[in-house]
Amino acid sequence: MLFLAGKVLTRNAICGRNALIQELATAAGASRSYHIACGNRNDRPATGNALKLQNKFISPITATVLVRNISTDEAGRSALDTIPEPPPIPAAPEISDIVSNLAANGEPTFASLGLGGWSPVGIVQNCMEFLHVTCDLPWWGVIAIGTVCVRLVLFPLVIASQRNAAKMNNHMPQMQVLQMKMTEARQAGNSIDSARYAQEMVAFMKEKDLNPLKNMLVPLAQAPIFISFFMGLRQMANTPVESMREGGLFWFTDLTVCDQFYALPVITSITMFLTIELGTDSARMSAQNMQMVRYILRAMPLFIFPFTINFPGAILCYWACSNFFSLLQVGFLRIPKVRDYFKIDRLVTHNPEALPMKKKKFTEGMKDSWTNMKITRELEERARIDEITFQKAGKGPLVKTYKYDPTAPRPSSNTISAKKR
Repeated sequence: MLFLAGKVLTRNAICGRNALIQELATAAGASRSYHIACGNRNDRPATGNALKLQNKFISPITATVLVRNISTDEAGRSALDTIPEPPPIPAAPEISDIVSNLAANGEPTFASLGLGGWSPVGIVQNCMEFLHVTCDLPWWGVIAIGTVCVRLVLFPLVIASQRNAAKMNNHMPQMQVLQMKMTEARQAGNSIDSARYAQEMVAFMKEKDLNPLKNMLVPLAQAPIFISFFMGLRQMANTPVESMREGGLFWFTDLTVCDQFYALPVITSITMFLTIELGTDSARMSAQNMQMVRYILRAMPLFIFPFTINFPGAILCYWACSNFFSLLQVGFLRIPKVRDYFKIDRLVTHNPEALPMKKKKFTEGMKDSWTNMKITRELEERARIDEITFQKAGKGPLVKTYKYDPTAPRPSSNTISAKKR
């Protein structure tokens, strides 16, 4: 019974909805044609007995919607009769704008590509663009000439560093004697003798015009220049500058991609290792206190090789040119006449057996360095504890270090003699 009642109610609801939609379609006028979309495939609206028969087979979940057959306006015209206006033709760019974005050789300027500027990286890019456009040089020639020009600017610093390095090498025995005395005093915990020997070392270096910091002039000056070249060439390769795709040489014609044969990374690592072995631009590192630094520098070519294989060819071209210039510079400054012309002292060859500090192996040097670090840390901890103890003694209560109170009145001698009697 419940099923039949639900079926009757659903049929009545659908019949009422169909009649309402038919009335709305009749009121809309003859300009628009509508029909009732139901669950069956009949395209014409049903009326009378046909509607009753249709509602008999409509399922309860069937929806009835009003569908418009033809899209027309109130006047009865179709939307296809109205053709929209054509879009406006974009204005052609001015010839002056096109010319302003091109360099003298017909290539886009760096300013139009977002390169250049007044930062260190931008100045490097502007200089390379000037050489490329003005001198009509390929990019590998621009990079090589730029590297040589920068290294020639730094050459006076190299001369000053070589003079200081030669003096330190020639006075190495005297400096090692003072250094050994200072180390022994520090290990013994005698801060007074350690400070005295340190003052003697400073006075000796001032008398002989020695300064260890002068040996770092070239690395400190060359580091920002190398970083500027590195970042500038990387931006040019990533943009990319289209002319750099054919601006290479030999097998690396495309300077915007890495070397597929890995030849440039290998050349860069080998030239760097040879430069370190023959002597860097700053100083000789044959002194005992520089042995650790030399071991670290020897490991650098092997350490950076996995990273350089992914660098663009432009960066590796600059790096290889810089290393070749370093090798030529080291060999040039080893000529005796050249050293005399630039007033660089002749290097004195010391007998390793006669030096106060004997040459040690890598492991022994590491152990000595670790021992000195521990001793230095213990001395610093001892000095800190002494400072804390001194402050507590000055601010806290007095510590009793006597058997009797010295401020208490003493008995007179007469009383003592009376007791003895």
